[in-house]
Amino acid sequence: MKNIFLILLFFSSTSLFAQKSIDKLLKKYNDNSIPYISPQELAEPENNIFLLDSRELKEYETSHLKNAIHVGYNHFKIDSIHKKIPNKNSKIVVYCSVGIRSESIGDSLKKAGYKNVENLRGGIFEWKNNNLPVYNKEEKETDSIHTFNKTWSKWLKKGIKVYE
Repeated sequence: MKNIFLILLFFSSTSLFAQKSIDKLLKKYNDNSIPYISPQELAEPENNIFLLDSRELKEYETSHLKNAIHVGYNHFKIDSIHKKIPNKNSKIVVYCSVGIRSESIGDSLKKAGYKNVENLRGGIFEWKNNNLPVYNKEEKETDSIHTFNKTWSKWLKKGIKVYE
C-alpha cells in the first residue's frame, strides 16, 4: 500500500511540475490577452466550437485535434476565417504547440471582431500530456506529435516526438 501511495505521489507531482513549468513559460511569452481554456474543459462534449490550429502545415499533418481547422501562423489570413466562421459570436478555441502562437492568432481574431475566443492552455502538448487523442492527416488517431524542434520537444511528456 505504501508503494502505491509513493507511485501516485510521484506521478501527481510530476504532472504538477510540468503544469507549473508550462504556466511559467506562458507568463514569460504571453500577456493573457486571450483567456485560456484547459485541455480538460475543452475535452468536455460541446457542439458548435470551432477549433483553429495555428501551427504550420507539417505540424498539423503530423498531429492535430479532431475537427480542427488549419489556419497556420506564418501565413495566417483573417479573410479566410471570415469565410469559415461568419458569425463573430461563435465559440473559437485556438491552439498551437504550447499556447504562444495561438495567443497571437487569437489577438488577430479579437481585433477582427470575434467575441468568444479562447486559447488552449499548453496547446496540443498539454492536450496529449493529459492522454487526450490527436489525429494525423489521414484522420487516424496517433501518438506522434510534431514538436516544432528539439528545444520545444521538452514540453511534451507523452507521445512520440516528431521534429525536423
